[in-house]
Amino acid sequence: MLEALPTPNQRVALVIQYLGTSFHGWQRQPQKPTVQEEIENAIATVVGHRVTLYGAGRTDSGVHAAAQVAHFDIKGKIPPRRWAFILNRHLPKSILIHASARVDNNWHARFSASYRRYRYTLYTGARANLFLQPFSWHYYKPIDENLIQKVITPLVGYHNLAAFHRSNSGRKHSWVEVQAAECRRRGSLIQIEIQANAFLYGMVRLLVGMLVQVGTGRISSERFTKIWQSQLREEVRYAAPAQGLCLLRVGYQNFPFPQHVWYDNQPPYFFDKLNKEMKSGEVTA
Repeated sequence: MLEALPTPNQRVALVIQYLGTSFHGWQRQPQKPTVQEEIENAIATVVGHRVTLYGAGRTDSGVHAAAQVAHFDIKGKIPPRRWAFILNRHLPKSILIHASARVDNNWHARFSASYRRYRYTLYTGARANLFLQPFSWHYYKPIDENLIQKVITPLVGYHNLAAFHRSNSGRKHSWVEVQAAECRRRGSLIQIEIQANAFLYGMVRLLVGMLVQVGTGRISSERFTKIWQSQLREEVRYAAPAQGLCLLRVGYQNFPFPQHVWYDNQPPYFFDKLNKEMKSGEVTA
């Protein structure tokens, strides 16, 4: 009787959405719930043994993801595109595998990525909005988004951003290639998006904390520029709350997923448009 040939390893890529509120970040930690651990446990439930999941980036505690990317190696007959459906049956409602696909065995979720893009959402309405609270920072004082755009434009390029680098990071340097820095207003919502080849520990939340001070006039644009260009970490004292931050997408040269699966899956908010229509009488109950 001929022995069955061993099933070769398959490398499976996942596009993952999660609500970070109930997790202590992406990376596995002892005695704390994390996204990586939840998905690894789900895979183990299916195949009967532990499997390591490699993510494109490590989001902090409370931070969301619209299209985190990860991969794992597995033997077996399950088609790679079926893994999304299978895993979702074993995951909590706060995690969704948006899609799965096979990739080459030399493809890596972290090391093959050319960029990561984060979006921070500020809600500037006078009254709190229950439906926005889990995904934005309610900052009701006037903010000048044009001033924020002015001061973040020079960040584009290869810079030492030690001013926005938290301690306890394993990274040996603070140099980052910022590829895009944008600030836009949609009614009472302000969205700040930063795209870079990699991010420092705590970088976006520290940066947004400073940008809000610039946008409200608490510090001058010249002082902001001096702080980051001179790496004055001691003057960056406040980090924006985690719930406003979302890992928007991760970019690759060779990605097996269509654009609608990963490009921009944090839904737009239409509250301001609706409010304007109601005030003008265009919407009736």
